[in-house]
Amino acid sequence: MDTTEGFYEYRHLTPKHRELLVRYRQQQGYPWHAPPHPFREAPCYLFTAANFEHACIMATGERRVSLEHRLIEEFRSAGIDVSAWVILPNHYHFLAYVPEFDRVASTFQHLHGSTSRHWNLEDDCLGRKVWYRYSDRAIRSDGHFYASVNYLHYNPVKHGWTNRADEWVWSSIWAYLEAKGRDWLGDMWRRYPIRDYGKGWDW
Repeated sequence: MDTTEGFYEYRHLTPKHRELLVRYRQQQGYPWHAPPHPFREAPCYLFTAANFEHACIMATGERRVSLEHRLIEEFRSAGIDVSAWVILPNHYHFLAYVPEFDRVASTFQHLHGSTSRHWNLEDDCLGRKVWYRYSDRAIRSDGHFYASVNYLHYNPVKHGWTNRADEWVWSSIWAYLEAKGRDWLGDMWRRYPIRDYGKGWDW
């Protein structure tokens, strides 16, 4: 994968991927009202959560879209500003500004409880354990923030779900493209490389 030249270019997508991307963006209500601004007064964290035993319970695109909607809506309703995210078939990551950390656990509990019930009913697997746990990591600097954004967008490639980050529609990559532009994203990728980011903790 070329990590700089053409990394975010729409014209390289197949017609099928373009159609899927447009439909997805319509569902999400893009564009964003404004691009993210790192290091506001509230501290920023990287959150990760996984399906139990890494089962691919979110194997369908519909479930990933559903989780994406619920994740952003529920955390923002709790006053937690989600700034970047990626949803994979068996886990997800997101960056968020958290003014009051005591709201985090209850929001995860509600999100995971509601999705567990819904998906277990769909799969006729009542009582199945859907979620394992979630973890959080504090973001320490602007550089750490942007390296985290790059890592989230590259995550589907890292785990072998796609060959290109810009072919995975269940992430914030296109919101950043629209808000900041391809040149800015390419510059951030060069300035804040991910190197061994996630080693030892990204499932």
